[in-house]
Amino acid sequence: MTTPIASNFTRLTSADLLKLKRYLIDQVSRSMEGEQLQLGDQSDTIKQRLNEVYVQTKISLPEDLRKQIFHEILDEVTGFGPIQPLLEDEDISEVMVNGPKKVFIEKKGRLIKSPVTFDDDDHVLRVIDRIILPLGRRVDADTPTVDARLPDGSRVNAVIRPVSIDGPSITIRKFKKDKLSIQQLIDYGSLTSQMAEFIRACVLAHLNIVISGGTGSGKTTLLNVLSSFIPEEERIITIEDAAELQLQQEHVLRMETKVANTDGRGAVTIRDLVRNSLRMRPDRIVVGECRGGETLDMLQAMNTGHDGSLTTLHSNSPRDAISRMETMVLMAGMDLPLKVVRQQISSAVDLIIQQTRLKDGSRKVTAITEVVGMEGDIVVLTDIFKFEQTGLGAEGKILGELRATGIRPIFTPRLEAAGFKLGAEVFMPPGGINLHQRR
Repeated sequence: MTTPIASNFTRLTSADLLKLKRYLIDQVSRSMEGEQLQLGDQSDTIKQRLNEVYVQTKISLPEDLRKQIFHEILDEVTGFGPIQPLLEDEDISEVMVNGPKKVFIEKKGRLIKSPVTFDDDDHVLRVIDRIILPLGRRVDADTPTVDARLPDGSRVNAVIRPVSIDGPSITIRKFKKDKLSIQQLIDYGSLTSQMAEFIRACVLAHLNIVISGGTGSGKTTLLNVLSSFIPEEERIITIEDAAELQLQQEHVLRMETKVANTDGRGAVTIRDLVRNSLRMRPDRIVVGECRGGETLDMLQAMNTGHDGSLTTLHSNSPRDAISRMETMVLMAGMDLPLKVVRQQISSAVDLIIQQTRLKDGSRKVTAITEVVGMEGDIVVLTDIFKFEQTGLGAEGKILGELRATGIRPIFTPRLEAAGFKLGAEVFMPPGGINLHQRR
């Protein structure tokens, strides 16, 4: 067999090592073509074949370098190349590949640049193909963006040229194997025990709740927690672009959108699924995220007896959430007057929970706001709980307090009818001062 590079290690350059690595991957892949291996045997078989091919090259690398290259090749053949170790690190929540030499991660709430790199643009493209091809997806110049899901449930978005000017990019929102509990959110300081007690009562009393927040603020995590309060005997239908919710109840029917085929047909949208869910006798409809015309269908469902529905949307405050819903309802193509849209929203939505990723990387529920109704042409909101920042601590840590405003929600009789008589201490602000905040 002809060796791909010089056998004298002292003459090897980084380009030679890259050539060796690609040669070994190519030979191992060829030797395993057509073989059906069990998942447990795959790694051992690849290691064995890799060692055989390496010996045949008659190249002698230092042991630490050989182990490093073997490990990289194993990640390449069985995983997702250079980013595989990042996906295995439980402290990393997001992986962002901005190009072959620019890989960033979110670790413990902070964005940092990773030392991990790809060889070149083609290397990034190969990893993208490895992710999407098993799912029947494709990415090319005609369809330069793609959404997919890793086998563990992690959400993937990939963009290539000509849309991505600087070359192919990958963004992976990692899937947490262990679903957070409400107590853990309390321990992390994301909310208080009084807020948790109030939210639990609202879910069990079948209030319609919208979780509002920015990208990466923890909306889906909070939606998972709220969904965990739904009783076992209720029929739950979840609707998502990419399935992320981890409901533990037995009577759950999960639905996911479908992209169009190569002919541009066969797409199934969130809106299609929301409409279809109404024919499936749901006790609860949980939509992972409203981002378009499906918001109108969701509001109509909430207004026609499907109480207890839950969803999320992108917005930076409860007031912005109302404006965002107005915009998305108009995207449905219905020529509705703005006042009618606002009436739909105010009668459908009971509560907006604002989830925020603060500048120090921490995630908090910064407002729990009741949708009171209409005054003239304006949707009236009342803060029940609110986060008040008091300053900055060491290393830029944001200091503040999650506190009640002193206002009981107008829907309190609904909570009491469901068996929840929340004491005055739940709604009492520090010092007993009424911070009446109606907007």
